[in-house]
Amino acid sequence: MSGHSKWATIKRKKGVNDTKRAGVFTKIGREIAVAVKCGGADTASNSRLRDAIAKAKSNNMPNDNIVRSIKKASGEIGSINYEENVYEGYGAGGVAVIVETLTDNKNRTAGDIRHHFDKCGGSMGTNGCVSYMFSKKGVIIADMAGHDDDSIMELAIEAGADDVVNQGEFCEIFTDPTELGSVREALEATGKVVIADSMVDLIPENYIKPDPKAIGRILKLIDMLEDNDDVQNIYHNADLDDVEEEL
Repeated sequence: MSGHSKWATIKRKKGVNDTKRAGVFTKIGREIAVAVKCGGADTASNSRLRDAIAKAKSNNMPNDNIVRSIKKASGEIGSINYEENVYEGYGAGGVAVIVETLTDNKNRTAGDIRHHFDKCGGSMGTNGCVSYMFSKKGVIIADMAGHDDDSIMELAIEAGADDVVNQGEFCEIFTDPTELGSVREALEATGKVVIADSMVDLIPENYIKPDPKAIGRILKLIDMLEDNDDVQNIYHNADLDDVEEEL
């Protein structure tokens, strides 16, 4: 769930082991729970819940898990309240890092996040210290099979998207964050676009090519954060595409 480019993450999904997948389901279950708390359990009127369910399905989360998360959030089978918090800081080599969390214990989570930064040669900063380096956008990952640049661009623009970037096997379709759900649904309605994932993303204004000596610590920080159940999303401005392709 970390970083950009998202399409590289999609390509590795099939290799995710069962233990890791269970952690992903836990995180998405929390997103569903918060969406229900904020807007109710009716997907017709709750776009945030629709987006969370779409994310669950793109990650092959079983329908029983989705239903259970909705029922838990609506109080049918107990209730847990999660608080949203965002942490900002720097990883090794001065890489900007933003961490979004959902937690039932803010003090525990803050301590854990600070420990992860310190452990990997980074430092946690104050809110706003790096967020100005990122822009919020909706991102839809779509399969390029059967499409060329012109055909996928035409479909995307007609659906209300802002731009499309061809990444080879997949493309990234960019939208206004508030229009992510409607654009995704419009693309699905055409029957011509296979969507692998969609999310609201924080896109760096500029990328940093880390010093080779810092790359190991940056990857370790990302791994530690991803393994933390309270962490929902990680964003950074490190150019790791070549490194990730080799992993």
